Amino acid sequence: METEQHYSALENLYHSANIQSTISGSSIKISHSHSEITLPVAPAYFHGANAMHGALYFKLLDDAAYFAAASVVKDVFIVTSSFQLNLLRPVTGGMVKAVGKLKSQGKNLYIAEATLYNDKGKEVAFGTGQFMRTNQPLKSLEGYVDKV
Repeated sequence: METEQHYSALENLYHSANIQSTISGSSIKISHSHSEITLPVAPAYFHGANAMHGALYFKLLDDAAYFAAASVVKDVFIVTSSFQLNLLRPVTGGMVKAVGKLKSQGKNLYIAEATLYNDKGKEVAFGTGQFMRTNQPLKSLEGYVDKV
């Protein structure tokens, strides 16, 4: 698969995941060693103190770092093997953007970082993840298709 088609197929894989049905309005853009995910913040994502739950911070940062790493892996599915999350400030509305960047790649291990920004461009969280190759071919995944 050509590089641009790979990015498009990964974007489709992101949107086709069952977990996405619980999150409304997210978008993703993938390029070489980089990804950006945006999400409008909805009250449905709030914890008891009316701010976005940490589970959403984790998901956005993990996904952004994951797809930055996956952008360079064209043959098999990769999985998160560890992720370190740092929460800096609450988000109570607006739009958030997670930016992922691949930092290091080896034969089987990829390290990527991601930063989450609020709609004022202020950093609200960041994280670093490790991602490992599996034996599952990308072409075997139903959602990994280029729809462009």
